[in-house]
Amino acid sequence: MSTPIVYGLARCDTCRKARKWLDRARVVHQFVDYREHRIPPEALKAWAAQLGGWDQLVNRASTTWRALPPTRRMPESDPEWSLLLREHPALVRRPVLYRDGQVTVGFSEKLYRGLFPDP
Repeated sequence: MSTPIVYGLARCDTCRKARKWLDRARVVHQFVDYREHRIPPEALKAWAAQLGGWDQLVNRASTTWRALPPTRRMPESDPEWSLLLREHPALVRRPVLYRDGQVTVGFSEKLYRGLFPDP
């Protein structure tokens, strides 16, 4: 099993909770702040595809989304989505957990217990 990677924002409370849970469960992991280390478009596209589409990866309830001009809220292609998320990384739901080629979005203790049943 490869080392899980948690992608998120350093100041995000949900990302902090996920990282603390992993620490308490003694799950060795890596954290990547995607404001500082932007995610390549190919990875964003692969994540969206694995999750079932861009809507599963993008937080449309966020302040960042609501502040976008209406024309930017209607990307019609993978390159447009990738550019939007590259420009506004806070639009990506948090945290993104990448483990063994699988992507999971969000955090709850129940979710992580299911992912790491016996760390």
